[in-house]
Amino acid sequence: MTHKLIASNGAMICAESFGNPAHPAVLLIMGAQSSLLWWEEAFCHYLADEGRFVIRYDNRDTGLSTTYEPGKPDYTFEDMADDAIQVLDGYGIEQAHIVGMSMGGMLAQMISLRHKSRVRTITLLATSNFAPHLPPMEEKIMNYFVNSGQIDWTDTRAVIDFNIGKSKLLSGSKNPFDLPRATELAEEEARRSTRMESINNHALVAGGEHYLTRISEIDVPALIIHGTEDPIIPYPHALHLADTIPGSRLLTLDGTGHELHHHDWDAIIEAIKAHTSV
Repeated sequence: MTHKLIASNGAMICAESFGNPAHPAVLLIMGAQSSLLWWEEAFCHYLADEGRFVIRYDNRDTGLSTTYEPGKPDYTFEDMADDAIQVLDGYGIEQAHIVGMSMGGMLAQMISLRHKSRVRTITLLATSNFAPHLPPMEEKIMNYFVNSGQIDWTDTRAVIDFNIGKSKLLSGSKNPFDLPRATELAEEEARRSTRMESINNHALVAGGEHYLTRISEIDVPALIIHGTEDPIIPYPHALHLADTIPGSRLLTLDGTGHELHHHDWDAIIEAIKAHTSV
């Protein structure tokens, strides 16, 4: 694993890579409020061992990338989509397979339209284009994030406990909740973050809506992976993506929530390997 800082439109983006740069590139984009750590290192090595050059990076306001004053994100979703391209440029990569989870999947859709020439395929994990007729997140999730406003973000233990609780709440019934691993990731995130409170800025970012209304125009191969028990982006969102993006393929994870549980890694990585063999 190697890491670097890459300049992108006034921000610095922290990225890490795994595997052989001569292999096809797979760019991993994580969701809101989550740094690159949630693409677990073992997951990245697993995918790299399947013959892919894997890159993960911290979105703005997470990890070691540029953070902004809490409540004042001075960027748009278009800027975040462009960050992905700057990361590719930083590694000298002309085209890549884009894999995005949750907000990262939304960015992947935007990138496939905004920077079509740079995209070989997209894989959309637990995500949506957030069309207005689709069901909202479950009330328990809304309540949890509303209550996050009561957290003292200078209290590292409170922040760690918040992230552990979030991971548990987003889990499905199929796989056992791995409390030791969730704790390890939450503690590492807190140690590594420049300013943890800034992760909440993602809820305030706007822009890119016109791209999300045009997903029927996406003409790169698309793989959709979604759990049937996702409480934050319910499964009908995946069905809508599959119905709207031409030629897309859907992999359903029965009983899985809004998570990358290691019990699902074999199915997910096998699907990504096959999808990125084009």
